Amino acid sequence: MKKKNNSKLKIIPLGGLEQIGMNITAFEYEDSIIVVDCGLSFPEDDMLGIDLVIPDVTYLKDNIDKVKGFFITHGHEDHIGAIPYVLRDINVPIYATKLTIGIIDNKLREHNMLTKVKRKVVKYGQHINLGCFRVEFIKTNHSIQDAAALAIYSPAGIVVHTGDFKVDYTPVFGDAIDLQRFGEIGKKGVLALMCDSTNAERLGFTNSERTVGKTFDNIFSDHRDTRIIIATFASNVDRVQQIINSAYKFGRKVVVEGRSMVNIISIATELGYLQMPENTLIDIEQLKDYPDEQTVLITTGSQGESMAALSRMAANLHKKVTIKPGDTIIFSSNPIPGNEKAVSNVINELFMKGAEVIFQDAHVSGHACREEIKLIYSLVKPKYAIPVHGEYKHLKAQASIARELGYDKENIFILSSGNVLELDENEAKVTGQVPVGDILVDGLGVGDVGNIVLRDRQHLAEDGIIIVVMTLESGSGQVLAGPDIVSRGFVYVRGAESLMDEAKKVLDDVMDYCMSKNITDWGKIKTEVKEELSEFVWKKTKRRPMIMPIIMEV
Repeated sequence: MKKKNNSKLKIIPLGGLEQIGMNITAFEYEDSIIVVDCGLSFPEDDMLGIDLVIPDVTYLKDNIDKVKGFFITHGHEDHIGAIPYVLRDINVPIYATKLTIGIIDNKLREHNMLTKVKRKVVKYGQHINLGCFRVEFIKTNHSIQDAAALAIYSPAGIVVHTGDFKVDYTPVFGDAIDLQRFGEIGKKGVLALMCDSTNAERLGFTNSERTVGKTFDNIFSDHRDTRIIIATFASNVDRVQQIINSAYKFGRKVVVEGRSMVNIISIATELGYLQMPENTLIDIEQLKDYPDEQTVLITTGSQGESMAALSRMAANLHKKVTIKPGDTIIFSSNPIPGNEKAVSNVINELFMKGAEVIFQDAHVSGHACREEIKLIYSLVKPKYAIPVHGEYKHLKAQASIARELGYDKENIFILSSGNVLELDENEAKVTGQVPVGDILVDGLGVGDVGNIVLRDRQHLAEDGIIIVVMTLESGSGQVLAGPDIVSRGFVYVRGAESLMDEAKKVLDDVMDYCMSKNITDWGKIKTEVKEELSEFVWKKTKRRPMIMPIIMEV
């Protein structure tokens, strides 16, 4: 790959910086663009009624003839969740490892896109040539199997993107991270390292996933005479494997509950990533055929999500499983930032039902701590450090690690989504900005709910609504019926008759005024009604409900 003229490589994060989730980054060199990951994020508390948030890929749409393909590092929602939405407009091939493609296939099938999108399974060590780029997949460890780092070879130099990773010398399945390959690529000279920052604030090393297996054995041994229910992330196949191992060891049958959990376990078993001993897995319908102390439930809902299986059990809404006094419930996860309240609510509900809840030490992170991050830097020896994956404080923490390792401030780049970083071996600088943002998905609607709709929802949620209905005679504009008042979420009408009577009187006066001034334009009448009623309600209640006049003509 000879470097032509003086072109530079552009690195353009379209999402995923300053937040956990929605990871997507474009790499551009002359007439080629490749994209790494295509994730979603979950809605903030103020996004009422929104199901998911996906990245704005206007930049890719505008340069569609340059886009060659998507490279996916692993199968978590914050890296693959937006694929069915984004690939409707940007239909280019997807390259990923076996389990990751398995999970993506399942997603595309749900969206009826399986035949429309090209997918290619890549093995570790394989190189894919697309346009000016060559991309190599490198084995890493994470809380889902088949995670990969990417070495992106461009005419301007090599960029190493770690994906989400940890260093696990004793993984539950498969091999340890290929540190040797990181070292070999480091020796070739690496232009930039884009490294996972999620745990950059934590000292030391992340424990091996295997340590959780020992914890499960101990918990199973201490609770031989109760039913055990374990909530964890559906995608953490190794965790599920260890629960199955402990269950088998202690002679328990396993039930899997929660749609995403059932999906991923069937994909992982089919592809050989999960070993299920014979006669261990039973259907939820068969639970009643076994005594409690011979069963284990593996379920979704470790983040307190209201619709997930465990939350429904805690709230007595689950059709098949009722929490009983004496049940042992294990949270095998840490709350993702922002979910702490939801998780503690579920834990409280479970305690109230008499269950024992264990939420300490039954989890290890899938992300590298400070010492592992230092190890990767020492092997890769990049010229530039570009922390990725994490909130701003995590990116800052990784920048401080790079400083400790002797990197100058000028060579460390904390980017924002939308920044265009241009780099070659001589210099690197942010030269521009491309449009980025959140596209909100509500039910089947993608992007049809914007800020204004959300503002209205917020307004309705906080102050309620008053609807004013009246019938006017066409031509003369005389009031034939009404104005009548209907309110929702404003005040309880039965307790506020006098307020409603006064409001009605205000409306009668407004209509008399409009008649006397011969105002027949509906727009003007509506404005008058809104203004007068709004002022009256504010004086009386110090609230500003949404006011909607509806006029019918006869």
